[in-house]
Amino acid sequence: MDAPAPTSPPGAAPAGATSAGVTSPGTLPPGAGPTVLEPAAWQPLADAHAARADAFTVGHRERRSRHERHAIEDFLYEYYPTRPAQLRRWHPGAGVRLAPGPDGPPPHAGWRWYRTHDDGTVGLDVEAFLADRGEGVRFVADLVARTGARPAATGCFGLHEWAMVYRQGEHRHPLPLRLGQDGTDAVVEAHRIRCTHIDAFRFFTPAAAPRNTLQPTRATQPALEQPGCLHANMDLYKWALKLGPLAPGDLLLDAFDLARRIRVLDMRASPYDCTTYGLAPVEIDTPDGKAEYVAAQRAFAAESQALRTRLLRASGAVSASRGR
Repeated sequence: MDAPAPTSPPGAAPAGATSAGVTSPGTLPPGAGPTVLEPAAWQPLADAHAARADAFTVGHRERRSRHERHAIEDFLYEYYPTRPAQLRRWHPGAGVRLAPGPDGPPPHAGWRWYRTHDDGTVGLDVEAFLADRGEGVRFVADLVARTGARPAATGCFGLHEWAMVYRQGEHRHPLPLRLGQDGTDAVVEAHRIRCTHIDAFRFFTPAAAPRNTLQPTRATQPALEQPGCLHANMDLYKWALKLGPLAPGDLLLDAFDLARRIRVLDMRASPYDCTTYGLAPVEIDTPDGKAEYVAAQRAFAAESQALRTRLLRASGAVSASRGR
């Protein structure tokens, strides 16, 4: 079944394409030499990217101007500290140079880690970027590769969110519990908790942590991360951010879109009552709810694997730089 979450917002460009029908250079196989894009090619890509980013962030920006907060949608901007301006900044990726136009060089000429070549084209200085951020890029490449090589585990049923409120009066989100505190605690106690993700496990209540079959740590993250985990798949957005200008713009926005749709499932399956936001619960405390959750989880796992392949392609600049 399709994942029970909203699709890309109206006006958003399909992954790897623009309204002009131009494919993002970041989706093409890497060539032996740099690809040079004329303004007629790269400007529509940059404009379509900005429009797609704006469509994603419009709700957040409007709420922020009114000093309001959406407990579900605004989470991504807080958990992965991101500004809308970051999302709308288009990077072509490594191995792509942008030719100047009649109005002068592309804006990238003034951006960190970009260089202007003798012919006036502007491109990412991969060696300069890796000199500053190579360790982080290598970590991302290693973690993404290890995670993608494992089978997806789909027996957790999203109980990590339940473990975060187990036997605790104060909760992370200003939403009521669908089953109340006693009912929520009973669900946790009736299940085996099997969370593999450190950044979910670290928010478990003191009473819930010992109930987990694993005790994830930062050191064991590369050994435990697996593609069935919703939070590991949301984190692909974090890893795209970590790659910075190595990640082509379409890859960054596709990862953000995946994270925002997963966030919806995560909260629908949580103990919170999200009906005030128009979201029906995925009742993982029932057999039908479990089946619905697992089907969506598998769909997201498959989608995330395609993004992992693209992240590894983008981070391949590390290997290339070692050979120079």
